[in-house]
Amino acid sequence: MSFEIYLSSRANKFLKTADKELYNRLINKLKKLAEDPIPHDAKKVVGQEEKIFRVRVGDYRVLYALFLDEKVVLVVNIDKRSRAYKL
Repeated sequence: MSFEIYLSSRANKFLKTADKELYNRLINKLKKLAEDPIPHDAKKVVGQEEKIFRVRVGDYRVLYALFLDEKVVLVVNIDKRSRAYKL
C-alpha cells in the first residue's frame, strides 16, 4: 500500500535549500511516509480546515495532507517549528 508523495512549491523550495544531512533525513522520512502515511509519531494539526498532519525531523516539521482515496501524500510545508505552522 504505497502512497505517492507530492511536494508543494513551498516544501520543494525548502528541500532545495537544505544542507545535505538535513536533506537526507527529510527524504528518508518522506520515503517512510509513502509506506506508512500515518506513523505513530504523526500528529493532527489543530485549527486547519483540511486534515493536516505533522511529523518531526529533529527541529523541523513536515506538514502534509493525506488523500486516502487517491493514495496521495501532499507535503504542504517543511520548516523549523517556529515557522512551520504559518501557512
